[in-house]
Amino acid sequence: MPDHTPHAAPALVLHDAPLSGHAHRVRLFLSLLGLPWRSKVVDLRAGEQRRPAFLALNRFGQVPVLQDGDVVLADSNAILVYLNARYAPQPARWLPTDPVGAAQVQRWLSLAAGPLASGPAAARIDMLMGRPRDEATIARAHALLQTMDGHLATQDFLAAPHPTLADIAHYAYVAHAPEGHVALDGYPHLQAWLARIEALPGFLPMPRSAIGLRA
Repeated sequence: MPDHTPHAAPALVLHDAPLSGHAHRVRLFLSLLGLPWRSKVVDLRAGEQRRPAFLALNRFGQVPVLQDGDVVLADSNAILVYLNARYAPQPARWLPTDPVGAAQVQRWLSLAAGPLASGPAAARIDMLMGRPRDEATIARAHALLQTMDGHLATQDFLAAPHPTLADIAHYAYVAHAPEGHVALDGYPHLQAWLARIEALPGFLPMPRSAIGLRA
């Protein structure tokens, strides 16, 4: 039988970037779980993620990276799964163990790595990097948000009646979509979902950037 007894957390170190939605997923979940951690900011503009010291942690040169003692993990969604299994008092709350519930969360984690990354996240990155607006990217973002809004018209959270890792993985890039010129005005169910996430005990916001529709 798996051991779901919560373990005492050592000094978790998160190799982090404040404006990265991928990194924010991990910060948010650490905060929701009430775990102690230390942030080690990676200077992405200076190319620190491409230097040998960081590539020794993650050969793909991407944040976030979590160090938990001798364990070194990259990929934000993988880190969420690890933290949940190792430290959550009730891991089945965030990642259900029944076949259908587990599949529903995995479906949304796949969407977070696909349409969310290539839509709202990519549109925001264009603005952060000072690139011209890409209308095709913005259109992809709206297609995803429209689908999510329709889904959330029938339930409060993405994959279950309660928040799961699916919601954690999507929150930042949806909440900050206006920074990529992707307005949320036409998505009332999505906005209500954001408010429900923000009302969770331990919620931790991501810093806003003065770009896009917020400029």
